Amino acid sequence: MPLTFELCPGRMIGGDHPCFIIAEIGQNHQGDIEIAKKMIKMAKDQGADCAKFQKSELEHKFNKKALERQYKSVHSWGKTYGEHKRHLEFSHDQYRELQKYAEEVGICFTASGMDEMAVEFLHELNVPFLKVGSGDTNNFPYLEKTAKKGRPMVVSSGMQSMETMRRVYKTVKKHNPNFAILQCTSAYPLEAEDVNLRVITEYQKEFPDIPIGYSGHESGISISVAAVAMGAKVIERHVTLDKTWKGNDHEASLEPAELAELVRCIRLVERAQGTGIKQMLPCEKPCHDKLGKSLVATVKIPKGTVLTQDMLTVKVAEPMGVAAEDIFQMVGKTVTKDVEEDDSLLPEVVDGYCKKRKC
Repeated sequence: MPLTFELCPGRMIGGDHPCFIIAEIGQNHQGDIEIAKKMIKMAKDQGADCAKFQKSELEHKFNKKALERQYKSVHSWGKTYGEHKRHLEFSHDQYRELQKYAEEVGICFTASGMDEMAVEFLHELNVPFLKVGSGDTNNFPYLEKTAKKGRPMVVSSGMQSMETMRRVYKTVKKHNPNFAILQCTSAYPLEAEDVNLRVITEYQKEFPDIPIGYSGHESGISISVAAVAMGAKVIERHVTLDKTWKGNDHEASLEPAELAELVRCIRLVERAQGTGIKQMLPCEKPCHDKLGKSLVATVKIPKGTVLTQDMLTVKVAEPMGVAAEDIFQMVGKTVTKDVEEDDSLLPEVVDGYCKKRKC
């Protein structure tokens, strides 16, 4: 059984606990804190477990030339990439305001720390868990420092190899037992052929003592629901209030109605997972009583006759007789009463059968 741990206060993940659903707001708030609050409320209203953002300390994430480069795009919020990113970046005080609002709404609040200084801030902010975005998954000094914070971690794996993910697992595990790894492909939007859901199964084999999940950038919800059916214990999807808004992520994000349907379908699939024990269930009894087949005599069988297989057939019979699957066990047994042709072979007329079946 994979490790279970508390990811948010009162919310366990792994094992038989419900899938933890992260609504990734990211920077789809357009740099507007009021929109960000609406998105937090939307995530709560649609049934997500967590509203997540992306926090960067830009001078620590990018070098000067990266921030100064021209950024000509329909999605740009400034002439340079630095101006663009600064428009979308909330201050520390704004993050505190958002955290307080999420607490009032009643939803878990956290963010991806996009650089080491951002992780330091989020740790000070006392977020319940730290998310590692795919861009930092092979940043081993960052991983080690983040793991040493002692907070639960959720690690995406876009752009990585299995060899790297083995190193990631060992690096984090050395300092922090409470983490999950998410299968992820870093493309926006993501085509179905590139999702590679089978990696979930491989991760479950490679890392059997941690929860495995899925971070998706595909259109629609079907693939994410399939991931839950395959055992994903965490699902992360980008969300938006309007897919037509400016920004690279909106197209690959879920609008409110889609998020609500995702949550509904995940909870439905969880109900359908069952126990793995195959047995006839109480809900099947009416069908069994009406259409279940049992043994019927093909000829008249006098009292004292030793049964042979050609004396018996399988039919829907009234009353229900010996179970159909026991036909071969009847051969060589003796009947204690006459059985008319086409009548049910009742358990109580077969010598030795009732005791065996505890009739």
